[in-house]
Amino acid sequence: MTGIVYKSTGSWYQIKSEEGTFYQCRIKGKFRIKGIKSTNPIAVGDKVVFDLEKKGDEETGVIKKILDRENFIVRKSVNLSKQTHIIAANLDLVFLMITINNPPTFTAFVDRFLVTTRAYRIDTVLIFNKIDAYKIEERAEILYLKDIYEAIGYTCLEVSATQNKNVDKVKELMTGKTSMFVGHSGVGKTTLVNAIEPNLNLKTQEISNQHQQGQHTTTFAEMFDLSFDARIIDTPGIKGFGVVDMDKYELGDYFPEFFELKQYCKFNDCLHLKEPQCAVKAALEDEEISWSRYRSYLQILEGEEETEHYRTDIWNEEED
Repeated sequence: MTGIVYKSTGSWYQIKSEEGTFYQCRIKGKFRIKGIKSTNPIAVGDKVVFDLEKKGDEETGVIKKILDRENFIVRKSVNLSKQTHIIAANLDLVFLMITINNPPTFTAFVDRFLVTTRAYRIDTVLIFNKIDAYKIEERAEILYLKDIYEAIGYTCLEVSATQNKNVDKVKELMTGKTSMFVGHSGVGKTTLVNAIEPNLNLKTQEISNQHQQGQHTTTFAEMFDLSFDARIIDTPGIKGFGVVDMDKYELGDYFPEFFELKQYCKFNDCLHLKEPQCAVKAALEDEEISWSRYRSYLQILEGEEETEHYRTDIWNEEED
């Protein structure tokens, strides 16, 4: 039988068969995908082949094979630095949720995530959430960030789930697709999903007053069928995002504004550092490229971790 993984709890997987029936399945023995050293060899969204086993009245499945993935989102495992963690597979669209505070989302995190989705050919929409809660100066910061990311081709939406602002636009983008909502814990992913599909009634918690941080609500990634021809993958809040196995000469290609200028650099293998006649550096000096984007590029290129630009008191999520 073949089906799609809807939920993973580390040892058991909930799979929906082609006929629409859900089965609890497990992996028999060691299961590793060639070329990927991952903490979770099977991810939500994976298409798998499985056999059914019957013990008494209980019927469970054993996963035999993962079918080829169209794409997947992967990052460095927080607790195991040499391994990766696959967040989800076979996605049509990712919504990256951003909040200016409560909790803050910094550009280092945004840019790392966008590099990964571009490398794996996954369309990404930026959602600036909780816009009903911002003061004038915070609204100005949102408009500034929107200008940066819209200029390089990303769709940006200002959303308020509680005020129902632009929720219909998010729903429209989701129709006919498998989408995932990603962001730090506390950015309002679950509240927005509940606004899009109230019948799901996913669990939410209040923001911690002590650190203005999100509380741990979603433990495992899980996919849901929605009422308007769409599927959504709900994920745990992500504290940091480690970029995986990115060749330094290809990194600039995943910054669209750098890639556009690459042909005008003197050297084909220009890293946009100290090379003469670098079109990217020239554009940077002319303020045609955002300095925050360039700093993110340098940080990834030099292999730095994200912690310098990200508060460490925000929820440290569990991997499994």
